[in-house]
Amino acid sequence: DRLMGLGSGERMTEDAVARIYEEAADSSYRKGGMNASISGVAVSKETVMEKLHCLQFPKAEDTKEKRQVKVLYIDAGEDHVALQYLEKKGDTKSALKHTFMPKLVYVYEGIRAEGDRHELVGVRYFGGGCEGTEGTQRLWREVYDYIAGTYDEEVLERIYVNGDGAEWIKTGAKVHAKAKFVLDRYHMHKYIMAATSHLGDSAQDARSEIWGAINGKRKKDAAEVFERIIGITDTESKQKAVGASRDYILGHWSAIMNGVRNKEDDIHCSAEGHISHIYADRMSSRPLGWSKTGADKMARLRVYKKNGGDMLTLVRYQKQELPRAAGMEEVICSAEEVLKSERKNRKAQGALAELPVYTIPYTQIRKIAALKNHIWGL
Repeated sequence: DRLMGLGSGERMTEDAVARIYEEAADSSYRKGGMNASISGVAVSKETVMEKLHCLQFPKAEDTKEKRQVKVLYIDAGEDHVALQYLEKKGDTKSALKHTFMPKLVYVYEGIRAEGDRHELVGVRYFGGGCEGTEGTQRLWREVYDYIAGTYDEEVLERIYVNGDGAEWIKTGAKVHAKAKFVLDRYHMHKYIMAATSHLGDSAQDARSEIWGAINGKRKKDAAEVFERIIGITDTESKQKAVGASRDYILGHWSAIMNGVRNKEDDIHCSAEGHISHIYADRMSSRPLGWSKTGADKMARLRVYKKNGGDMLTLVRYQKQELPRAAGMEEVICSAEEVLKSERKNRKAQGALAELPVYTIPYTQIRKIAALKNHIWGL
């Protein structure tokens, strides 16, 4: 056990745990347990969950030579993950509030187009549960520590923080003196569509007027278009929807203008697509229920994997902070010591020491059991 690096009570090798993480990150705890051993021996999904819940993740290391870019982009968003319970098992109150929103932030230098595909240049992802003011502050501190350790800030001129206008995203734009918040066009389009969808043949004309006012930097004209739409809208519910769209667009006018005035920097935001790919594919696109700890750790595991992290390295990282036992700083066994240990085992086990040990794959055991059940049923 000492030679293989197995601690007290450990029953799985590093490779087995790495295989669990690799599969659980993509599919489920159950399949993660089934993937633990190449022989087909499965680990319970409860064991997989326990392994996941105690995970710690390494921070990005500073680069030896800092990159020199004038503009950086930060996209931010969040997923909506269903919880099994809010605080503890059996908590059925406020069931509709049983939602956990893991955050995702990623930094990149620009977009490279290759045919129909677009690739982010120099991208680095950050994320996790990051609940409350303290969690948000930790997340943005990690993001800007990465920027400080990776980029030459004397060369860096502008940082664009793109998102939907959530307060935690705006907070990220206030942390750095060179950062500006830009409202992403996806949500602008969403609210403009919501305000005009009931106008029938006039809908496209109304949208063109709103976009014209935005691109022309004419806030008053945009407000007048929304007021005219409200004036010709019959139902009270739809009037409220148009009013909400108006308040959203006009309330984020300065953030919209940050994008309009800096078109030469080619500002885009793909946060919704990244949220879907990194988080939703595993956590919310199917009817799953999570604990807060499980959702947080899975979000961080998905981010770690997206950054190209190696699962075996992650397993070994868990042991770095654990103190070594006395006398375990270095274990070197000579051939004589190995033979002496083997002779001692043979003496203790007697004739049993020479017996060969065989294992039957799990799938083979199931086949044998099925045959026996069939025979007994004849």
